Amino acid sequence: MDEILEILEKDCRASTEEIARMLKKKPESVKQAIKKYEKEGVILKYKAVINNELIKDADAEVRALIEVNILPQKDLGFDRIAERIYSFPEVSSCYLISGTYDLLLIVEGKDLHTVARFVAEKLAPLEHVRGTATHFLLKKYKEDGVILKHKEENKRIAISY
Repeated sequence: MDEILEILEKDCRASTEEIARMLKKKPESVKQAIKKYEKEGVILKYKAVINNELIKDADAEVRALIEVNILPQKDLGFDRIAERIYSFPEVSSCYLISGTYDLLLIVEGKDLHTVARFVAEKLAPLEHVRGTATHFLLKKYKEDGVILKHKEENKRIAISY
């Protein structure tokens, strides 16, 4: 992978001047390369990794990993059904995987029931879906290479008699 892309993947806040300095290039050439990557669709989005546990938000969403077993369509393979599934707004990511299941979805909802309803009412009834396994995310320790700090637990002083 191009060095500019590697730097941006690790820290999307790196300025063109910083990247140019790191790579011993002119800032204008770095800027042009980035614009070209954006235009070609190589760079699709810039993202921040958020530690939701440190945000006091009553409206925090629930995330689930859902494994989906599907029957590929003749002459179309997995692509058509995957497109149908990733078009649902609840699906934030969709991957074709090897192993027992065919697709891995990351699904978000306002609570457990919302995700469960998505699976029961929208995903499972699809014609080519043969089975699902849902795993709710309970705690994140590391995301996109970043170790997430957690709230300090209430530490009680030990009392001895």
